[in-house]
Amino acid sequence: MKICVTAKDKGMDSGIDPRFGRCAYFVIVDSESGSVNSFENTAVGASGGAGIRAAEAVANLGAEALLTGSVGPNAFSILSEVGIDVRVGIKGTVEDALNAYREGKLEAIDSPNASAHAGMK
Repeated sequence: MKICVTAKDKGMDSGIDPRFGRCAYFVIVDSESGSVNSFENTAVGASGGAGIRAAEAVANLGAEALLTGSVGPNAFSILSEVGIDVRVGIKGTVEDALNAYREGKLEAIDSPNASAHAGMK
């Protein structure tokens, strides 16, 4: 299973970024192979539509789960449409977020938990 964590930098030791659409990096961890890959979020500087672009990028990276802090309505629509399990409540590092996910400590959401354009503030 590929798990995406929103992060401020590359790798497992990176601090998490609670913003989905405007996070700096997506860290993708493959729970089966153990591989860890970091991808720059090219939508971070977009004047609009960052959440939509980020959701498309995460889907194209093959993520099956997303660990983040908040997701707006447009991004959530895309993520749920492609079947990505969205979990919120991450803290600490990417590794901390993954451990919390494995332990069932992150909240699953079935609707957006941020308003449109919340990441721009």
